[in-house]
Amino acid sequence: MSGSTPGPWTFATTLWRWREGSWRFVTVPDDVSDEVDEAVGDATGGFGSVRVEVTVGTTVWRTSLFPSADAGAYVLPVKKAVRTAEGLTDDDTVEVSIRLVER
Repeated sequence: MSGSTPGPWTFATTLWRWREGSWRFVTVPDDVSDEVDEAVGDATGGFGSVRVEVTVGTTVWRTSLFPSADAGAYVLPVKKAVRTAEGLTDDDTVEVSIRLVER
């Protein structure tokens, strides 16, 4: 990434559970995923991950977006501490803001 960092991006999306496990994610909308892809180019980490700072409600944390072949977009893990702090449960609509951070 060079020059000014694009974003932040804000969107509403649905919280979902990964298979039968304890992991919860939200899917980044296609248009935002495309813009993130364009912004980072080849500057991704392991597994094509992209470092981001995320805001949900009053909770802010750093994590990574991961490309999902199933979704055809990036997915964002939402850890239990965030879900608890923000009162989120499966299938809730979540307002998410993400911004890219340098590796």
